[in-house]
Amino acid sequence: MCPPRTSPLQNRVLPTGEVVADPARGMFTGNRGILPFTEGRLGTSRWKHQHWIICDLTHPKGRYHGPMPARAWTPLFFLDEAVGLAAGHRPCAYCRPDAYRRFKAAWATAHGPMGHQDMDRLLHTSRVTRNRQHVRHSAECSDLPDGTFILHDDQPHLLIGNVARRFTPKGYDAPTDRPTAIVEVLTPAPTVATLRAGYQPELHPSA
Repeated sequence: MCPPRTSPLQNRVLPTGEVVADPARGMFTGNRGILPFTEGRLGTSRWKHQHWIICDLTHPKGRYHGPMPARAWTPLFFLDEAVGLAAGHRPCAYCRPDAYRRFKAAWATAHGPMGHQDMDRLLHTSRVTRNRQHVRHSAECSDLPDGTFILHDDQPHLLIGNVARRFTPKGYDAPTDRPTAIVEVLTPAPTVATLRAGYQPELHPSA
């Protein structure tokens, strides 16, 4: 029998795209394929396919294969859906069909009708480089929709209305005024357009 782990696995995703070890688990899990662990830490790979999805914590059929499976997809965790979107994921069509349909409809408004494979192909080039660098872009902050993540004072902040809230693994800090200048945007550009077209991500209560 294996002894219980005393430190968290490296499976918590940040809005900056990094995957870190943190005891907080958040509201959603996600899938990028089978990512093997060695002593609780990920290897070189950060994805095995382009279908990066945001899933419910509970499987629709009640299945659970554990946090560190050998032959099943490796669960990653997000504070909320806005974090998952910033990291380059989109809603899962299987366990979150209503969210997927809303996302797909807003995506069609922003980009034209598209199946999930074409959506994921476009997302992949907009979220990460081949050497695992998170793709970022610049935009006028006043033009960005709610649910977008930006870098502000070198920290990830979530935009909601006229305010920005600094992200922490456990939740969001108190609001500050939304910046008025051009900012570095963490949420991929195709997803920002989808948010602008009306998709509303599910946010952590601290937001």
